[in-house]
Amino acid sequence: MTYDLIIIGGGPAGTAAAVYASRKRLSTLFLTAEWGGQSVVSEQIFNWIGTNSLSGNELAQNFKKHVMANAGTGQTLEVKEGEKVIAVEQLAPSGSTAGFKVKTESGGEFETKTVLIATGSGRRKLEAKNADKLEHKGLTYCASCDGPLFEGMDVVVIGGGNAGFESAAQLLAYCKSVTLLHRSDSFRADEVTVEKVLKNPKMKAIKNVEILEVKGDKFVEGIVYKDRATGLETELKVSGIFVEIGQIPNTDFAKTVVTLDEIGRIKVNPLNQKTETEGIWAAGDCTNILYHQNNIAAGDAVRALEDIYLAIHAK
Repeated sequence: MTYDLIIIGGGPAGTAAAVYASRKRLSTLFLTAEWGGQSVVSEQIFNWIGTNSLSGNELAQNFKKHVMANAGTGQTLEVKEGEKVIAVEQLAPSGSTAGFKVKTESGGEFETKTVLIATGSGRRKLEAKNADKLEHKGLTYCASCDGPLFEGMDVVVIGGGNAGFESAAQLLAYCKSVTLLHRSDSFRADEVTVEKVLKNPKMKAIKNVEILEVKGDKFVEGIVYKDRATGLETELKVSGIFVEIGQIPNTDFAKTVVTLDEIGRIKVNPLNQKTETEGIWAAGDCTNILYHQNNIAAGDAVRALEDIYLAIHAK
């Protein structure tokens, strides 16, 4: 059979789209390798709208429950779990409306009129001694999610781009002090952002350093870095470490069918989430939108789904 829509991804974007697709009675196949997205590893999430606090695992289970409640007998939504997509191919030359074939690692091949890619991204991990051991024990990759937990504490942000400085700006609302450590001798963030954030008396930035070790037993207690010019090693006592050294979009499977930006994110029109390939939409952290959050990803997916429905039935 040929589906109206195939949704790829089990995070906030993919699951939001699946619920809306079911309610609109689109013949939909939902493919996901796992549920929850990046937040599945978070101990507590405080900014998922409508819920004061829940763990990443609870959020993932809620996603699954909501999708499965809209799938099955008598429904137009079909769900296949544990299916990793390895390719999306056009069934006819570019610009046509013949549809697409979606292939999975298990050998599945499915045809569809439209595709929504919502595969998210993964954080680039800090490579330093004990960084893996203390992840989610004071070392985190999301200031928006975890910043309030460090109220009144000294923390470090690693990274010199806009994401690093924007995370530092968020943390300054809660923390006693914020020190930004950057590997290069110049920041990649916009000059106006750097200037504004560094004006805060609780803020300090140190350039041209290499992170050597995260200190701590059961929880982060400090960080050791080396001055790349002098070789001098310094240990800084901190309670939290926020890593902002980039994201790796999960888009490799789609690189031959949609246009990617310089870091591998799918280019979309923010008015409707359309990619530059007719018949394919994308939402969430795999796209080149400005901000990446669970709530934003879900909203982007709903916007995409509204446009997909109109494209099939009204345009």
